Amino acid sequence: MSKEYKVLTTQVFAHGEYSIVPIRDQDRYDIMQWRNEQIYHLRQAEPLTKERQDAYFDNVISSLFEQEKPHQILFSFLKKGECIGYGGLVHINWQDKHAEISFIMNTELEENFFVSNWKMFLTLIESVAFRELNLNKIVTYAFDLRPQIYTIFEQCGFKEEARLKEHVFYNGHFINVVIHGKLNKN
Repeated sequence: MSKEYKVLTTQVFAHGEYSIVPIRDQDRYDIMQWRNEQIYHLRQAEPLTKERQDAYFDNVISSLFEQEKPHQILFSFLKKGECIGYGGLVHINWQDKHAEISFIMNTELEENFFVSNWKMFLTLIESVAFRELNLNKIVTYAFDLRPQIYTIFEQCGFKEEARLKEHVFYNGHFINVVIHGKLNKN
């Protein structure tokens, strides 16, 4: 039985063969593997272990489902029922009605499906943010390492709002962070 977020009236958001569902316990080790493989572009200081991942799911994620205003709402991203990524709304500011988007996909899919998976995830998470939660704004926060992602954001209606110069220490030097935003037009 899958868990449900108290804050959401709709739990599953689908488009064709893709869907996002409240993050599933069964996906925790795939998520850990993908995060460790892609640590270079995440705000994650060191590789995750099974023990740390279990503790995070048991102590942090499990509590999100019952909260009226959780600080994050995470989903498993599925294609035909199989988890191919995960992400959600993080750093949710309920008073000002905005949140940051977080998403990673199965590392093996990045070469051929980076664009299509990102676009589909953005479509689905936008439904959660704007239609379900009535947030005013969603933003992305990206280390300036994968410039191809900015085109995806812009094709999906996001506008570059800020370029934080030398904001993150990465691989021996400082790099920029690029923030894109999208307003709820409803």
